[in-house]
Amino acid sequence: MFRSLGRDAVSASRAIYLFATSIAGFCVWILGTEEAAAHVKWFCAYDAAGQPRGLENVLCQDFELLLGVALLWFFSGCVVERTSLGELMARSLNRFTENLELHTELMMRAVCGFFFVSLWAVGGIILTPELKTTSALVGPLQVAIAAGLLSRRTMPLSAAGIAVLFALAVRDYGTFHLADYPIFLGFAAYLALTGLQKDLFGVSPLDVVRYATAVTLMWASIEKWAYPEWSFPLLIEHPGITLGFESEFYMRAAGMVEFTLAFALAWTPLVRRIAAAMLLGMFISACFEFGKLDVIGHSAIIVVLVAIVCDTRQAASDYRSPWLAPAGLCAALTVTLFAYYVGHAAAFNTTIL
Repeated sequence: MFRSLGRDAVSASRAIYLFATSIAGFCVWILGTEEAAAHVKWFCAYDAAGQPRGLENVLCQDFELLLGVALLWFFSGCVVERTSLGELMARSLNRFTENLELHTELMMRAVCGFFFVSLWAVGGIILTPELKTTSALVGPLQVAIAAGLLSRRTMPLSAAGIAVLFALAVRDYGTFHLADYPIFLGFAAYLALTGLQKDLFGVSPLDVVRYATAVTLMWASIEKWAYPEWSFPLLIEHPGITLGFESEFYMRAAGMVEFTLAFALAWTPLVRRIAAAMLLGMFISACFEFGKLDVIGHSAIIVVLVAIVCDTRQAASDYRSPWLAPAGLCAALTVTLFAYYVGHAAAFNTTIL
């Protein structure tokens, strides 16, 4: 009995500690986080076909506590959005970003052009640093994509070029590996729709790439739970990233933070703008920590996050009841975990549990 009470006391103490540190972490993000968000496959050895940690190990007590904290913060943000404080925050953001919003398309085209010219200059890369190629056609195609962005009329051709590169990567690395990067298809759709001045069944070009970015980051967060050992050499080399936490716990927490913020990108106007700002701080911090490779690799996602922060549109249909937020986050987490593990098992004949 006393042992049980002792374990309960320890669990309660850890929950309080997690809640307190989450508040501190929130303040750090708002002021400018130094936490890095590097893509581990670019810097460390990995085995995409290896056996991931079983779900019984992923869904541990720490995971449940972290999910509880995430649900609390997400629900609180949704409640605040419809209050006078939320309206004040939205107006403040609008004043800060109104000039950038007017140039969203130019900003997206310029950074996308920089991205593909950089890939061509580095050489031997299809879309991201770990997607290597020896094809002599990839470099000229990357330059052609960048050139097509100079005119709105040729933007659909650039979009087609991105789709071709994505197809080449799928051929060489498999569908499961490229499930990490639906943002490129979203970016291609954005360029094509913007160039043609059309929506996708009523969904604006910016919303298409926003949803693709959310899916990309939610999927990437699962790797932090399925393969935390990939990141351990990186954490040893850059110990400041862990903020003093043990590596195992840090990877669980980092995955939960990333998943929650990524899901928030698909939620209501103010919530997604705040989430984009927090993710933006994380990705920019990673650029300082990991150098030019990270700058190039994450430039596309950074400009999308800037565009989301600057997006002042507030359609009535965008708003949902705050009580739907916890259910939505849990449903998205369940579906993404299931899709990742089932997809991996189908692709590489691994086990789920």
